[in-house]
Amino acid sequence: MQNSWSQHLRQLLGALTGCLILGFMIGYPLQVLSVGLIAYLAWTMVQSRKMYQWLINPQTTSNPPQSVGLWGDLFDNLHKLQLKNRKTEEKLLTQINRVRESTNAMRDGVIMTDSQGTIEWWNGAAERLLGFRLKTDLGQYIQNLIRSPDFKRYFESRNYDEPLELNSPARPHIRLQLQISLFGDNDRMIVAKDVTRLYQLEQMRRDFVSNVSHEMRTPLTVISGYLETLEDNAEDLPPKWRRAIHTMSTQSSRMEALITDLILLSKIEIGEQAYDDHLNDVTKILEKIVHDAQVLSGDQEHTIQLEINDHRWLRGDEGQLRSAFSNLIFNAVKYTPAQGKITITWAADSTGAHLSVKDNGIGIDPIHIPRLTERFYRADPSRHLDTGGTGLGLAIVKHVLLNHDGKLDIRSRMGEGSEFICHFPTNRLISREAEAMTTSNNDTAISDRIGAVHNPDASDESPDRAEPRG
Repeated sequence: MQNSWSQHLRQLLGALTGCLILGFMIGYPLQVLSVGLIAYLAWTMVQSRKMYQWLINPQTTSNPPQSVGLWGDLFDNLHKLQLKNRKTEEKLLTQINRVRESTNAMRDGVIMTDSQGTIEWWNGAAERLLGFRLKTDLGQYIQNLIRSPDFKRYFESRNYDEPLELNSPARPHIRLQLQISLFGDNDRMIVAKDVTRLYQLEQMRRDFVSNVSHEMRTPLTVISGYLETLEDNAEDLPPKWRRAIHTMSTQSSRMEALITDLILLSKIEIGEQAYDDHLNDVTKILEKIVHDAQVLSGDQEHTIQLEINDHRWLRGDEGQLRSAFSNLIFNAVKYTPAQGKITITWAADSTGAHLSVKDNGIGIDPIHIPRLTERFYRADPSRHLDTGGTGLGLAIVKHVLLNHDGKLDIRSRMGEGSEFICHFPTNRLISREAEAMTTSNNDTAISDRIGAVHNPDASDESPDRAEPRG
C-alpha cells in the first residue's frame, strides 16, 4: 500500500508538471494548471461517490468498483477486508448457534440476565420449567417472573456458594434447584435443575424415619418397662440371667436414645417442632450443660473450663439451642481421653456470636470433616461402639444452626484435638438493657391502649376542642 501511494504521488506530480509545461508553451500556465487540478478533483469525487455507493450497499461483499491507481488498490483491499470480516462473522455466528443448540438440548434450564436482573436469553428447558414466554417475558425483570422473597434475597445477596431450592412458579408440583453464577459486568447466569424426584425421595425418607421412630417408641417403652422390673428383682434371678437382662437394658436405653434423636431431627427438618423465638440467657444454658457434662465425665476426671466473654442474650429457640450445645459438649466428653481438657468459650465480635468447644483428644482425620454432619456418618465406627453414640448429634447441630441463621465450623488434626465452633449473626444478639427497655415501652403502649378503651372521651376530646354542651 505504501508503494502504491508513492507511485500515485509521483504520477500526480508528473501530471501537474506536464500541465504547467503545457501552459508555458501556450502562454497560459496558471489556467492550464487550474484545469488540471479541477479535472483531478472531479475524478477524485467520482471515485469517492463510487466508494460511498458501494459501502452503503447491504451486500458489501459484492464486487468492488473498477478503478485504477490508488483508488483501484483501495477498493481491492477493502473488498478483501470485508470478505475476511464476513468469514469471521459467519464463524462466530456458527459458534453462537452451536452453543444455543447445545444449551437447548440440556435438561437443565439456563437463563442469562444483566446485573439488574433483566432477562436477555433463556433456553428451551427454562421455558418448560419456569413457564417463560418469548413474546412477553424477554426483557422483563426475572424477580417479577419468579415471585419469591427467598429468590429475591438470593439474587441480590451475591453469595452463590450454595444453591436455592423452591417450587416452579409455572408448575408448583416441580421442585427446582437454582444456582447463580456471575460473569461479565456482574451479569448473571442462572441454572435451574429439576430436583423433584430427589425432593420426593428425601421427603419419603423423612416421613419414613419419622413414622417408624414413632411406631417403635411404644413397643420399646413396654420392653424397657419390663426390663426395669426384672432388674429391680434381679436378686431372685440366676447370675447368667442378670448379665443378660443388664445387657438388654443397656441396649434398650441406647435404642431409646437413637429414636429420641431421630424424632427430634425429623421434627427440626420438616418444621413440625414449634419454634419459640425469644431471648435466651446463654450463660445459664451453658452452665447447666457444663454441670451435666461434669457428671457424664465421672471418674474420667476431665477438666472442663467455661469462658463467657459476652453476656448479651441470644434470640432463638431455647430447646433447640440447648440440644445443639449439649450435643457438642457431650461429644467432647465422650471422645476425649481421661483427664483431658475441654474448653468452652462463648464470645462475640463484629461478625456475630461464637460458641467454641475445644478438646485435646485424638482428633479427626480432615478427610472426614466435610461429612461429619451427615446422619449416621462415622469417622471411626469403633469409637461410637465404645461411647454408644447414635451418629445423629452433629446432624441435629447442623439443622439447629440453619434454623438460627448460623453455621458450624469444624477444625481438627490427628493427635491435636478438635474444635467445633457455632457462628450466629449479630442481629440475634441483644443486651438485657435493650430488652428491658423494649418490654417497658411495650407495657406502656399497652397501658395507654387500655386507658383509651376505658376512657374514650379522654383520648378523643381535649379542653380546647370540646364542644359546648347545653
